[in-house]
Amino acid sequence: MKKVFKTTSATATAELGRKIGSLINEPCVIAFCGGMGSGKTCFTTGFVKGLDYYDEVSSPTFAIVNEYLGGRLPVYHFDMYRIADEDELYSIGFYDYMDEDAVLVIEWSENIEDALPPDTIYIKFSNQTENNRTLSLECAEEKDFLKEL
Repeated sequence: MKKVFKTTSATATAELGRKIGSLINEPCVIAFCGGMGSGKTCFTTGFVKGLDYYDEVSSPTFAIVNEYLGGRLPVYHFDMYRIADEDELYSIGFYDYMDEDAVLVIEWSENIEDALPPDTIYIKFSNQTENNRTLSLECAEEKDFLKEL
């Protein structure tokens, strides 16, 4: 299943994230692909609000993982930019997070593609202009929440 969305501002990208987050009712893995400044963290800010988490959201660039607890589902927000191999995934506890009843949001997922489960939801972020983005959401399995988008 594939859906394509276009946004024209950071606010619209965050709002799309909020809408998708509000429809998520079960644990899942969401893998982002896209360059720096393509809107991944902006989308995540809205996404966690859609899951009823309202504290600050920031890029996990230096922390590797940020935890957003207290919403409808826990969200673990990863930045895999500097992760080079499976040994590093083990050292950061990635596989332990996979066992949680939570939503995993993974930036730079292309660096760990072989470690992702088959039912992963992929979102590709593309810059069209400075403010315009195209977000392509794709997953192998049909998800109920996608019917509502």
